[in-house]
Amino acid sequence: MKINQKTQGIMYIVGAAFFFALMNLFVRLAGDVPTFQKCFFRNIVAAFVAIIMLHKNHVKFQIGKGNLKYLLIRATAGLLGIICNFYAVDHLPISDASLLNKLSPFFAIIFSTIILKEIAGAKEWGILMIAFVGALFVIKPSMGMEFIPGLVGMFGGACAGLAYTYVRKLGQRGVNGMVIVAFFSAFSSVLLLPYLVLHFAPMTLYQWVVLLLAGVAATGGQVCITTAYTKAPAKEISVFDYSQIIFAAVLGFLVLDQIPDVYSVIGYGIILVAAIIKWKGSQEKPQT
Repeated sequence: MKINQKTQGIMYIVGAAFFFALMNLFVRLAGDVPTFQKCFFRNIVAAFVAIIMLHKNHVKFQIGKGNLKYLLIRATAGLLGIICNFYAVDHLPISDASLLNKLSPFFAIIFSTIILKEIAGAKEWGILMIAFVGALFVIKPSMGMEFIPGLVGMFGGACAGLAYTYVRKLGQRGVNGMVIVAFFSAFSSVLLLPYLVLHFAPMTLYQWVVLLLAGVAATGGQVCITTAYTKAPAKEISVFDYSQIIFAAVLGFLVLDQIPDVYSVIGYGIILVAAIIKWKGSQEKPQT
């Protein structure tokens, strides 16, 4: 039986969600390894795989005139997003950390308005406010220090939204998607290398293995999500990316004995509703 393009896109994006949830699990299992060190391993594996794929597909590493500044902004924002996400993963249930990172599409509305001049309507801003309310349930603001990881996770989602906005801008300027991935991964690894040399924390064999697996899972997620968007438009499949929250909750329960509290579950529900409304709205828009 032949599977149509849209169904393939959904399968790939659900696969990406599983791989990214798995990445967060491996990051958490690495234990007390410094966050920057975890980020280095995640990115160096992705850099090698991206370079191999460019070579395999005979794609030249060309960024084009005037694109370097946009690649640097995308890479810097992406690195900050990963650092914040990994910090949140180490201090929150992995389902909470995954959910906060998935606020990125909503932040992308803000950044697209500012950077790409893609003006959002009242409905889009309303959806953004609904998502923010959902995030508050997950973060659970208080006067104590315990809500800081949630705030950091939310900032990571904002950085990811900025990074994705520049991915779109670079795509509009004709830069190959795998070139963007390779540049980001290599740039991040080089930026983190001095810290690794000066402050390398000795690791057990177990920690080496789970961090390398985190890098492999991250690469699998990146490849799946890139393939997904070549199979079907984002407006038709993007909502399925939120299945990562379900995968993260199941993995967190089975492996880490993590059970989200009732406020987090309410937050998940609110943000999922906002995501579905956003997805439905984008489907109603005529294709250009």
